[in-house]
Amino acid sequence: MERNELYPVFLKVSQLNILIVGGGNVALEKLTFLLKSSPNAQVEMVAIKFREETKVLAVKNKIKLHEAPYHSKFLKNKHIVIATTDNRSVNEQVYHDCRARTILVNVADNPPFCDFYMGGIVTKGHVKIAISTNGKSPTTAKRLRQFFEEFLPENTDDLVKNLNTYRKTLKGDFEEKVTALNEFTKSLIKNKDDLE
Repeated sequence: MERNELYPVFLKVSQLNILIVGGGNVALEKLTFLLKSSPNAQVEMVAIKFREETKVLAVKNKIKLHEAPYHSKFLKNKHIVIATTDNRSVNEQVYHDCRARTILVNVADNPPFCDFYMGGIVTKGHVKIAISTNGKSPTTAKRLRQFFEEFLPENTDDLVKNLNTYRKTLKGDFEEKVTALNEFTKSLIKNKDDLE
C-alpha cells in the first residue's frame, strides 16, 4: 500500500522571500491562498501580464509585480518559487533553475516538478492544520479542509491560550511538564470505547 511520505513543516513565510511566476488564474489562486494563511508573506511576482484582481491584491498587500518574461535573475535571494504559467517549458525551466540553486520549487499541477505541495489549511487562531493528499487529489484536501473548518469549535484558540498559561505555571524539567500537560489534556480526546 502506498503512503504519503511527505514531511509537514510550517514555514515563517514573513521571513522568507517567495516568487510566483505567472499572472493568470492559478497565480492569483496561489497568491490568495498564501496571503490567507500568512498575511505578512514576502512575495514577488513575475509575468508578462497580470489579472486585474492580482494587481489590486498586490497593492493592498505590498506585493512587488514585475511585468516581464521569466528570467533566472528573478530567483536572486529567493527561498521558495511557485511556477504557475500556462507554458510548460517555462514552468520546467523555472524548476531546473531552482534546483540548480537549491531553491524550493512548486510547479502547479505538475507533481514530478515539485519539492513541496500546497495542501489544504485550516486555521483557528493559533491552531493550524495542514492537509496533504500527496499531490493526488487537491479536491479531497479541499473537502477535508471544509470538514475541519466546521468540526473545530471557534473557541479552539482559547483552549491553546489557556494551556499555554497553564504550561508556564508548571515546575520541573521538560519531561515533567510534558507528562503534566498530557495528563491534563487527556479528556480532550475521547477513548475509542466511549465512541462505540
